[in-house]
Amino acid sequence: MINKKIFFESYKKKFDNNLSQQEVEDIDTFLSMVSDNISNFTTPQWAYVFATTFHETAHTFRPVIEAYWKTEDWRKRNLRYFPFYGRGYVQITWETNYKKYSDKLKTDLVKNPNKVLEPKISFYILTDGFKNGVFTGKKISDYINNNAKDYKNARRCINGLDKADTIAEYAKGFETILNASKK
Repeated sequence: MINKKIFFESYKKKFDNNLSQQEVEDIDTFLSMVSDNISNFTTPQWAYVFATTFHETAHTFRPVIEAYWKTEDWRKRNLRYFPFYGRGYVQITWETNYKKYSDKLKTDLVKNPNKVLEPKISFYILTDGFKNGVFTGKKISDYINNNAKDYKNARRCINGLDKADTIAEYAKGFETILNASKK
């Protein structure tokens, strides 16, 4: 379990001391889902999951759409995998991934890709993708385990080494926060 009060105090000191009410609610939702699934990963693995979510959602912990600041028309013209552009905590893309998770979740994400924006669905995709290597064939345990804590190369689970150093630094911060907030 995570002590949310300590988590928020530590998070504000490390990352953002000026959270909006919406951000507090979104982080609280994420924390509740993590607490319900805490045994799925070690603390360093969870730290990397938090870091990835922090990065992929533009620090909001709210499932978002790719290029959320752009219009749908822009996405249609510029994203070769439209309408299966990035959505969620981890920005799944391509119809094949939407189909994989439609099958796993027994809900049609191909006909309704925006369902990926629902926190529980997005969280499942995020954690399942990390645990089972769904996105790139690489699992979080390949990089973060009892013998290693390679936060930089753990990015290979999601998107090559894109922003790997930045996300590795976030992970170190989240590991400190999670260790401080263990119940």
